[in-house]
Amino acid sequence: MKPPIPIFVACGLALGSSSLSFASTAPHRLEPSAPRTVTVTESATPPVIRASLLQSTLILLPIEEKIATVFGGDTVDWVFDGGHVASRFISIKPKVANSSTDIHIVSDHGNEYTLQLREISNEEDPHFDSKVFIAPGDKAAKDKLAELPVFVPAAELDKVKQEAATAKAAEAAERKAEETKAEQYRSQYPGSLHFDFVWDQKKAKELGLQEIWRDDKFTYLRGQFQETPALYELKDKKGSLINFDYSDGLYTVPKQLENGYLAIGKQKVEFSRVTERK
Repeated sequence: MKPPIPIFVACGLALGSSSLSFASTAPHRLEPSAPRTVTVTESATPPVIRASLLQSTLILLPIEEKIATVFGGDTVDWVFDGGHVASRFISIKPKVANSSTDIHIVSDHGNEYTLQLREISNEEDPHFDSKVFIAPGDKAAKDKLAELPVFVPAAELDKVKQEAATAKAAEAAERKAEETKAEQYRSQYPGSLHFDFVWDQKKAKELGLQEIWRDDKFTYLRGQFQETPALYELKDKKGSLINFDYSDGLYTVPKQLENGYLAIGKQKVEFSRVTERK
């Protein structure tokens, strides 16, 4: 009796056939392509972007532009991610094999870019686009790159609104603090006024001087003068001109005077501060 060699061979052939069948149906390994540039024009068919399952394809607008808004044809089987900050980048990723859709990108300069997206995991060519640079092909679109943006991306607009609201709140708080400070100063100011000067009332009436007083920082003289008198400070019985502001009969001297005088020609009114005796 001969050994059962044919059965063994048959089993071996069957196993080999099964292995070959599995190999022919197994998906091939996908590889990223080198970054490439696609030119988009209004009159031409939208460029095709090759995308793959479990992979992300990065689309980049010209460096002068940012993405204002994006419209995707299929937002169920495809993921579009522009990040949380306005930029020139958008990531696309398919969720279903052999699916396709289109994407329309509007830039902050008003340019519109349309692309055709296709998932390629079951195609013979295993290379998918890993990074795609967009270049405008129309002259009008190129000219817009040199102009100022016409749209503000939504994320950037929200940021500007938040900054404006914060600045407005800070300004309101500062204004309220200043008003409170001013109210406190006005309420306390009368108590800081001192009417402790003496002068010759007869000479003062002839010159036009009516009142002299001071606060914690300034000295004030008020009167009705036909001609503005010169103001001097007396130190060691010597008079010297001093700096002051004058408006509508009011002298404001940026210091506390002890002694001084007003003079027009030969007319002169001396004044002095009365020191309180302890």
